[in-house]
Amino acid sequence: MSNATQLIHSIPVDPLTGSISVPIYQTSTFVQEAPGVNKGYDYARTNNPTRETLETIIAQLEKGTVGIAFGSGLAAIDAVLKLLKSGDEILAVDDIYGGAFRLFTHVYGKFGIKINYVDTTDAENVFNAITPNTKLIWLETPTNPTLKISDIAAIAKIAKANACLLCVDNTFASPALQQPLSLGAHLVVHSATKYLGGHSDLIAGLVVTKEKELGEKIKFIQNASGAILAPFDSWLVIRGIETLHLRVQQHCRNAQVVAEYLETHPAVDKVFYPGLKTHLNHLIAKKQSKGFGGIVSFTLKNDTEAAAIAFVTGTRYFKLAESLGGVKSLLCHPAQMTHKSIPAERRRAAGVADSLIRLSVGLEEADDLVADLEQAFEKSESPSRRLQNPTAIL
Repeated sequence: MSNATQLIHSIPVDPLTGSISVPIYQTSTFVQEAPGVNKGYDYARTNNPTRETLETIIAQLEKGTVGIAFGSGLAAIDAVLKLLKSGDEILAVDDIYGGAFRLFTHVYGKFGIKINYVDTTDAENVFNAITPNTKLIWLETPTNPTLKISDIAAIAKIAKANACLLCVDNTFASPALQQPLSLGAHLVVHSATKYLGGHSDLIAGLVVTKEKELGEKIKFIQNASGAILAPFDSWLVIRGIETLHLRVQQHCRNAQVVAEYLETHPAVDKVFYPGLKTHLNHLIAKKQSKGFGGIVSFTLKNDTEAAAIAFVTGTRYFKLAESLGGVKSLLCHPAQMTHKSIPAERRRAAGVADSLIRLSVGLEEADDLVADLEQAFEKSESPSRRLQNPTAIL
């Protein structure tokens, strides 16, 4: 049975009514027959049938044992970090999502947890950066926003040899393309807001663990902290997952076309997309993933924020917005949007240039998206545009 067929039929029919859509149990509490005697549910913070169904589905998708659904992707990351204690160290990918950087550095840093940022595209860098206090290795692969690829299996061996947990943020690839637990990771996190939900209409996060005992620890943290996903949003993620494989296939096809177009454009300096043979670790991406995803990033030869802003405000189909992974194409300027919380010097050192633009390639026709980018280039380079934005000529 194919993964797509298995996915569709892992979403259960309601045994009570036969409903083909998972019921939304919009309740805060559950009636008990006697104190502690119930039908498996007592209070909705601790458990809810709709959320539980989502958690079971994502655990199956990621080849894990326990899934836990949170109110946001950052809440999911926060729960993983709560496994640590003062004096522990995190070894994290250098090109990290700005929200994760903010949480790691400005929240957990003050609790005595040290964070070392490393270029994980070479597993030897990880090996050399490990210390006796390193308890967690944190990967994004592909990374946000320069699409760096790390060898999950190789880094998993390093983590095992040093008694570290390995957590992989699998948001960009999604389980339709990549399953880090099968490659040796201990935990996977998702911003389900993105490809899993797929329709830009919810905020959600997920954690999946390889081992049951670790999953129970995360479950305990969630119940103690309370960062749960609501029943309706759980249902929205389930509904999104039903079409995940089809959507991701089209995202990948469109992104490949867009990346190849950008490679030939005279105004573009560098294109970042794992599906390009010129992309660093392209062969690793090909080995550990079933596709290359729907995100394409690029820098301009005019490497200024003004040039990037002129471009991102000139598209028609690509909408300027935070987030990614939805049906409609989006674009953003990470230096001023998703990664603004990272100091400029550190951001640039990780490869996030001032002119870098991130595209979330949607499900429109690829030719229409290329035409949109072409007219945006023409508009941003026109004399009248430069006069409207004087800083563009500096």
